[in-house]
Order: sequence, then structure tokens, then C-alpha cells
Amino acid sequence: MSPSGERRRRKRVGSSTVDAPAAVAPNLVWAVDFQFDADEQGRPIKICSIVDEHTRECIGGLVERSITADRLTAHLEDLVAVRGAPAVLRSDNGPEFISDAMADWAGTRTGLFYIPPGSPWHNGYVESFNSRLRDECLNINSFYSLLHAQVVIGDWKTEYNHDRRHSSLGYLAPVDYARQCTHQLETDDSHSDRTE
Repeated sequence: MSPSGERRRRKRVGSSTVDAPAAVAPNLVWAVDFQFDADEQGRPIKICSIVDEHTRECIGGLVERSITADRLTAHLEDLVAVRGAPAVLRSDNGPEFISDAMADWAGTRTGLFYIPPGSPWHNGYVESFNSRLRDECLNINSFYSLLHAQVVIGDWKTEYNHDRRHSSLGYLAPVDYARQCTHQLETDDSHSDRTE
């Protein structure tokens, strides 16, 4: 109970903790999504992609047989150690994202914004990235092992980041745009408007 005698309500797991801002600077909004494929033996391959919405860079991702919330948060922690935390992590409301592990990891580190169920267009940057990954990599490759899938998908993501020019980025590749980008957040207090 709070000092005033009222019970403090805990935020329900799976509820957004912030409103999603426009991605007007790098590292402000990271979009995360999963897609699936299979190897030649029919064994599942789960692919997680993480895209910076401003620079369009694929900044991280996993290619595994299964990806738990704990594995995802460990990967996010590795990314945060290198890049700093985003103001917002945008995702659908899949079990990995609405888990206690994700809520605990995000804590005071970053806000969570869940798109409405059945509305993938609200996560358009990572959905567009996943569509390209599907059309240009997954649909034209047959994977004989998980390691083979990790190497081929990793190579495709490197090519996407370093060689793929985007008209929305002034015809620069995402890595080149990120290197030149002068957009910055106006304040370091980007996490202050979280809902309780």
C-alpha cells in the first residue's frame, strides 16, 4: 500500500509503458519482430530482426531453433551495451514480448510499445525489412543446418545494412546514413513520460 492508504496498481504485463514517438533520431525507436522458416529436414528456424526505425539499420537479431524471452532480453542487453538503450521498443504482443522477463528487463531502461493485435502495419519498418528478408533470402535459399541459416541470413543482413541504398535515406545505405546522421534527441530524459 502507498502512504496514502491506496493500493498502487502494478502495470499489467503486455501493456504499453509509453506512447510510441516518431523515430526522428537514431536509437529512439527499435522495432522488433519474428518470422519463421525451416531447414531441409523440416526443423524450425526462428528469426528475430531488430531495426532502428530512423536509420533503417538492422541493428541485431537472432537465428535459432527457438527464442525465449530470456534469450531475447540477453540479446537486447548486448545491443544496449554497444548502442545505448532506445527510448522505445516497438513490437507486437507475442509471448516473448509480453513476458515478465521482458517487463523486468525494460524496467527503467526503455519503454515498451505494443502495436494493436492484428495490425502489423503499425510496425511497418520491421515488417518491410522482414518482407525483403523473406523475398530476397529465405525464399531463394535452402538451409541444410541451423549454422548454414545463421551464416546466410547474417550475410544478407550485412549486405542490407552496408550496400542497400534507400530513397528515404537520400539514397544512402543504412550504415552510411547512420554514420552521417546529425539528428539527435533534444533531451536525455526520453524515459520520463512512462505510464505507471
